[in-house]
Amino acid sequence: MLEKFFELKRNKTTIRTEIIAGITTFMTMAYILAVNPQILSATGMNQASVFTATALSALIATLVMALYAKLPFALAPGMGLNAFFAYTVVLGMGHSWQFALTAVFLEGIIFIMLTAFNIRELIINSIPLNMKHAVSAGIGLFIAFIGLQNAGVITNNDATLVQLGNLGNPSAIIALLGIVLSGVLLILKIKGALLIGIVVVTVAGIPLGITHLPENMSLVSLPPSLSPIFFQFEFNHIFTLDMLVVLFTFLFVDMFDTVGTLVGVSDKANMLNSNGEVPNAKKALFADSVGTTVGAILGTSTVTTYVESAAGVSEGGRTGLTALTTAVLFAFALFFAPLFTIIPGAATAPALVLVGLFMLGPIKKINFDDFSEAIPAFLTIIMMPLAYSIAEGIVFGMLSYVFLKVLSGKFKDVSVVMYVIAVLFILKFFI
Repeated sequence: MLEKFFELKRNKTTIRTEIIAGITTFMTMAYILAVNPQILSATGMNQASVFTATALSALIATLVMALYAKLPFALAPGMGLNAFFAYTVVLGMGHSWQFALTAVFLEGIIFIMLTAFNIRELIINSIPLNMKHAVSAGIGLFIAFIGLQNAGVITNNDATLVQLGNLGNPSAIIALLGIVLSGVLLILKIKGALLIGIVVVTVAGIPLGITHLPENMSLVSLPPSLSPIFFQFEFNHIFTLDMLVVLFTFLFVDMFDTVGTLVGVSDKANMLNSNGEVPNAKKALFADSVGTTVGAILGTSTVTTYVESAAGVSEGGRTGLTALTTAVLFAFALFFAPLFTIIPGAATAPALVLVGLFMLGPIKKINFDDFSEAIPAFLTIIMMPLAYSIAEGIVFGMLSYVFLKVLSGKFKDVSVVMYVIAVLFILKFFI
């Protein structure tokens, strides 16, 4: 049955290969079960409930990818997008987490419609390629910065804004050791390197008083209740300018993150067709659209295709059976919530820093010889961590791109969509 449904022979793979690939993908991305609840809990959301929402949304979205698109890609709440949700929309702009969830829900609905009418690809194609690379790199720096802050390696300073923290602090020590450990495991190509790093630092934190074990903690338990965060929306804010700006940023970042991952991983697996297109791309985009919509209802940030899917592809995964295996493991993870909810910030810091490194990769593809391209890309990258906002980084990058192109006589390089976006961003500063 599996052979016929997934066409394993036609894709030159086997059940054993697909299952091993699915396990590998899960091991490389399971850190999200610890990191996402911790990041979103900074907004006041119930951390245990967010764990359940994270696992369930990953399970549902990955099942859609497996059974509908039949591709070997896994999905879960995205890194970078969860940081924007927590640190920019809620803590930075002062909105409630319910407001942010409303924006994510609307994003999912819009993505479903855009995908159905093939508009999503058209919008993506109108944005300059260098800007797409810059957004990924900027988010990488921002995520790494957050990780170092969470561990106390970087702290605030009135004179210089930031400074090196007290490296004698046990939290900082084990976080730095965790980076080294995870780095060595990555160099040695050990599967699940980030997850192993999180586990080792969490255990090391117990005698140091950093990891706090609850009384009567059981290894296996029923998933924490979703009730504190389930279907928590503020629909009265739908038609506000703030909602428009937040919604656009979610749409923008997720578009490039998902499509870039699909293309990059498909290319790595030699799955692209003669025109450089991803097979079943429309169905794959539906998977993340459905995942985002359902995820918002459950109570988590935007769901997207994970670049860690490349790990499973490297193991030979070529069909939806790889994704199905990963989905089953997310289902099992639901019953091990205690193991994930005790993890301290020092333990997730190494994962954040190294995921930041992964996201920095596209910077190599930016054309730094053309200053009309390089300057906007640089501003996008540098303003995200310095302004502590993904949104502001995008605003600086997009506006500078339009202004530099127009004033240097290269106005034909700017698409109509980019002009519209620039006008909206300018209005944001004056309204």
